[in-house]
Amino acid sequence: PGIHPLDPKDWLIRDAAFAGQMALRDDLLQNRRADVHVLDDGARDAAGEALHQILATLANDQGYEIGPSHVRRPDGVRVALDRAAPLATAARLVQEDLCLLQKIGGEHVLTGAVVCFPASWTLAEKFMRPLGYIHGPVSAYDANMAKRVQRLFDLIRVDQPLWRSNFLRYATPDLFAPRSEVQARRIDTAGLPYLRAERQCLLKLPQTQAVVFSIHTYVVRAGDDAASP
Repeated sequence: PGIHPLDPKDWLIRDAAFAGQMALRDDLLQNRRADVHVLDDGARDAAGEALHQILATLANDQGYEIGPSHVRRPDGVRVALDRAAPLATAARLVQEDLCLLQKIGGEHVLTGAVVCFPASWTLAEKFMRPLGYIHGPVSAYDANMAKRVQRLFDLIRVDQPLWRSNFLRYATPDLFAPRSEVQARRIDTAGLPYLRAERQCLLKLPQTQAVVFSIHTYVVRAGDDAASP
């Protein structure tokens, strides 16, 4: 699946679209929280550990001011450190969407997530589902690919994250682009004016052994080099 090693210090990134993307994330978490946030009770420790890991990473970014109860983002917004809602809090600090996957039985399962920028899928249809089910609509994701991906998740090492990327063409630049699995998607995307790319990272947490799957989304008009919004 095009996986590459990743230096831990390069896990989280911010780009020129930071302020616009974060404003949209804040709005979605406030006004459409049920659509963008899910967390199983059994994943709360993993969510807390993910927030801790994110804060430790952001401590090396001079654009952030991290205090005991609040974080001041590079766009000037102060975010309260709500430990009772660790995943939602973490998602208000970084551009990345955040998914938690924990091994249950023989497969990793999506036990928590904040996904404000879904690329033609919905959290409701993926929550508490294993990897094989999550990727069911992907035509290339056959039984052999499923075994390879599960083995990859099993072999991820703490402090040795991985990354991959993909891109698709879209008709609009909308970052919040949910779509149910039962809705047909245009197959021939030639000529669509926007390119949507995802930088996907896999990081294993040392205490809970959960895998954080983070997604940094870029949207550009074909031929441009500036991220949207």
